[in-house]
Amino acid sequence: MSIFGKIVSAIFGHASAATPSAEVSSAAAADGKPAGVTAPAAATPPSAPVAAPVDVDAVLSGLAAKAGQQLNWKESIVDLLKLLNLDSSLDARKQLATELHYTGDMNDSATMNVWLIKEVRQKLAENGGKIPASL
Repeated sequence: MSIFGKIVSAIFGHASAATPSAEVSSAAAADGKPAGVTAPAAATPPSAPVAAPVDVDAVLSGLAAKAGQQLNWKESIVDLLKLLNLDSSLDARKQLATELHYTGDMNDSATMNVWLIKEVRQKLAENGGKIPASL
């Protein structure tokens, strides 16, 4: 899997894990219905998008609160990768830069890193992530 794919998977996976599921067995029993019996779900047309946009800031803020260390994930690609438990080495960042078609000097890691964090946010937005304007 690509490094960007791992970023998307980590963020969107945490978002879906935080989304309440359709488990209603105990709630159904409280409603007077037998446990495990739920109302049928509304039919969704096959062409309709199933998932709502993922609030990337909320997911990452939640992970940061549990991280046990200060990570500047909003401005640092290294810290974002660390927050997601992904490889943040220079080699991994160069691979990510290649995936995202970086055309600058990969030996200028500071410039590349600034470009990467901006490009990752843009790509997350293009792939169903809700990114606040402040980022």
